Amino acid sequence: MPQGETTTGAAPEERHAITDERDLLRSRHAVRAAAVAAGFDLVGQTKLVTAASELVRNAYIHGGGGVLRIVPLTGAGGRRGVRLVVSDHGPGIPDVDTALSDGYSTGAGLGHGLGGTRRLVDSFAIDTEPGRGTTIVVERWA
Repeated sequence: MPQGETTTGAAPEERHAITDERDLLRSRHAVRAAAVAAGFDLVGQTKLVTAASELVRNAYIHGGGGVLRIVPLTGAGGRRGVRLVVSDHGPGIPDVDTALSDGYSTGAGLGHGLGGTRRLVDSFAIDTEPGRGTTIVVERWA
């Protein structure tokens, strides 16, 4: 988080379980609603929803399910944003640098997911270890 940025208590944090495919669509709708509430334009909404879609899908497919947290942010000067925290209890990622490189995939995808997600947001952090699961935190500002 950039210095001077703070979270807000004005809107409550939301938690969404990721347990089946229907949760992917529910998560997308919840993230879009948070982006609209934060004042994102259509491009900003689309980028945040696309990032959320990738992270939630990864948690479901590779992590066996997990949790999405949506945290409204207020920064310096009243600037608003959204933090997404996606956690799973899957096998973890053994080589994060490789996982973030374009073209790398452990499945049938094109391998643009994590790296592409990182390019869609203002900040991206990943905490993972083999056998311990993965937590990814992203933030985007309106």
